[in-house]
Amino acid sequence: MLTHVWGLLTHPKMEWEHIEDEDETVQHLYAHHVLLLAAVPVICAFIGTTQVGWGFGGDQPFIKLDLQSAFFAGIVFYTAILASVFLVGNVIHAMAKRFNKPPSRRRCVIFAGYIATPMFLSGLVAVYPLIWLCLLAGIIGLCLTAYLLYLGIPHFLGISSEQGFIVSSTTLAVGVLVLEAMLSATVILWGYGEVLLPWLFRF
Repeated sequence: MLTHVWGLLTHPKMEWEHIEDEDETVQHLYAHHVLLLAAVPVICAFIGTTQVGWGFGGDQPFIKLDLQSAFFAGIVFYTAILASVFLVGNVIHAMAKRFNKPPSRRRCVIFAGYIATPMFLSGLVAVYPLIWLCLLAGIIGLCLTAYLLYLGIPHFLGISSEQGFIVSSTTLAVGVLVLEAMLSATVILWGYGEVLLPWLFRF
């Protein structure tokens, strides 16, 4: 489990070769990588929003969620993260169809799961959810994800560097939009969770 995390952060080019040689399935990826790492920001946000509260810091008041609201928010957040990985994988697959030998949807989803590793780990700061700190960590995680994307996509998907640049740029743009949507939803859940979440889960 999580055998590729350190390698992707320290020597990504070599690690992409190891990942490619494994011929991994999507089920194995989710079971041994995505499901575990996606829980990192969710658990940290649960702890942070219930024990510390979110806010800008300083003299500004912190907003806390009760345990039930934070639990429901965590379910929504976790589901959104898992769906986002699958969505980005399908975007990569759709973009790659224009090439002579496009990679399979399975390989594209697997690739998306691994490039999201820095974003998952950046969620550690949510244990103390200052808005500016979370944004900073998110930007750093996004930059590292972009690096993994541009470095790995030509090699891992079997396309040229020029083709990889096109796919990478489009994928990154979609990823940023997905990230912005998730951040907006998270802020709404944090700020109005005590009102919205019991209503959403009333059945």
